[in-house]
Amino acid sequence: MNENTILIWGAGAIGGTLGAYLAHAGQDVLLVDIVEPHVEAMKRDGLFIEGPVETFQQPVKAALPSEVVGQFKRIILAVKAHHTREAVRALQPHLAEDGTVLSAQNGLNEIIIADEVGPERTIGCFVNFGADWLEPGRILFGNRAAVAVGGLDGQATDAVRDYHRLLSIFEPKAVLTDNIWGYLWGKLGYGSLLFATALTNASMSENLASERHFPVYHRLGQEVMAVAKARGVKPLGFNGFDPDAFMPGADEAAARRSVADMAEFNRHTAKTHSGIWRDLAVRKRKTEVDAQIAIIAILGREAGIPTPAISKLVDLIHDIEDGRREQSWSTLDELLQP
Repeated sequence: MNENTILIWGAGAIGGTLGAYLAHAGQDVLLVDIVEPHVEAMKRDGLFIEGPVETFQQPVKAALPSEVVGQFKRIILAVKAHHTREAVRALQPHLAEDGTVLSAQNGLNEIIIADEVGPERTIGCFVNFGADWLEPGRILFGNRAAVAVGGLDGQATDAVRDYHRLLSIFEPKAVLTDNIWGYLWGKLGYGSLLFATALTNASMSENLASERHFPVYHRLGQEVMAVAKARGVKPLGFNGFDPDAFMPGADEAAARRSVADMAEFNRHTAKTHSGIWRDLAVRKRKTEVDAQIAIIAILGREAGIPTPAISKLVDLIHDIEDGRREQSWSTLDELLQP
């Protein structure tokens, strides 16, 4: 068994950045990815992290899934949300009997991971830093932002504390929380707005600063927070997003302040567009919309909460994915319709 090695499954924007920083700090890390040219580049030249935060080239150990040997106590899962179940089943033979899986992803993927390996072996994680996979072996680290880790039941086990120690190497302000679901639902609210910004080719900050489209962001945030409240979750805020401002009965002025704060936060990053926009415009591939956003509508139906704006947003993203619409302000305008 690889007692001290940290296995990072998925070496793209999130996993690659975390892996490079941990390796840079002397941790024993193995990065696993399905993109063969990326793995070959990492083996040959290491990982090149670039951008305004820091620039360095880090030698790393890398492998394709088929090349992984042995079992690991600590596995960080950093694949796209819609690949979660498939990835967990692929990594499961390499999970030690007393090992755990941490979800460094977007969405509520902890639910799927726990379904596969058990809730007691699943660790919740929230990341909001900006990063983009540029090409094999190259990742843009655009800005620092909130990071949090916690047990699904709120308990700070030895494994949870150990992951917090590791994440603190990357982000010194990383939070050890007893409310990881609050962070994850806060990110869903924030994420719904980011998906809306991907409907145009403008930057995240330009979209969020559009006064004409404030009703879109307001409605999306309200729907997500209503579902969270119905599920008994207390969402937490971060980097400009204030969940209380979108709760039922909240003053509209508070929501306006929150959207303005998010626009301001996103003005100060080298990552000008969301990963969602990049999936659609650059990499021409499916986004995480079903795993991240459509699930809100499903959970809303279960709780008796209508989510028409969320459902329409999902449809519009699918339209772009399938070539029926272009990314444009007129596409975002569709969400202005009741």
